[in-house]
Amino acid sequence: MSFDARIIQPWIAKHYEKTNYGKELKKYKNKFEGKRCFLIGNGPSLKAEDLQTLHDHKEITFAFNRIYNIFDQTKWRPSFYISQDEKMLFGCQKIVDKLDLPVKFIPIQLNWYHDIAIHDAIYFNMLYHQGDTPLFSNNIAKQIYCSSTGMYTAVQIAVYMGFKEIYFIGVDHHFHISQNNKGEIVIDDKVKDYFTDKYNSDKENLYIPNTEKSTLTYIAIKEQCQKRNIKVYNATRGGKLEVFPRIKFDDLFKE
Repeated sequence: MSFDARIIQPWIAKHYEKTNYGKELKKYKNKFEGKRCFLIGNGPSLKAEDLQTLHDHKEITFAFNRIYNIFDQTKWRPSFYISQDEKMLFGCQKIVDKLDLPVKFIPIQLNWYHDIAIHDAIYFNMLYHQGDTPLFSNNIAKQIYCSSTGMYTAVQIAVYMGFKEIYFIGVDHHFHISQNNKGEIVIDDKVKDYFTDKYNSDKENLYIPNTEKSTLTYIAIKEQCQKRNIKVYNATRGGKLEVFPRIKFDDLFKE
């Protein structure tokens, strides 16, 4: 990083809502007031048929990282794409850069510090918070707080946009290989990590998920949304996430 960058970048981060990206993010304030949205996890329970259902019903959706591996099975595409994991994105930067999607949200820090550039991205200012309970942003044009799962970023964006119902699908919250808070590796040969083995073919270069930490993040999501009278449901087919009330995905589309 150059000397100028060491001076300019902290100033930009501090005054982010005044930048062009901050102004672009501000346009989303309450844009979807009172509507519902779906946050799409990449777990093994994710089905292309369910994504097609979301497409057919014109639902608003958020998806993450290497979701593009399922695009050849469905006409569905996410309304909003998010990737904030530098190791994950570094391994697929060229693919993500070429994806024809309505909106791609990427942290500006990945561009500054990891030289990851997505030409059509809307860059947001990602802040890290040390502590058991992550902070929650009321103004994504200023900052979004990072926690142990990109779902936390998506929820902050969704709340800012005015959604009043949030549904998770494909969030199995259970991995073939994970770690606990002691740093111990936990292996469960009965489960897969993702909806396709292609997803993490470079897994030796990626972070190992910590479901104990991400459970605390989901609890924070529940608490923050309850304060704002926003309902959050888990419509995943199976999985281990029990923080939110369960609802059957198919029941959401009954006449």
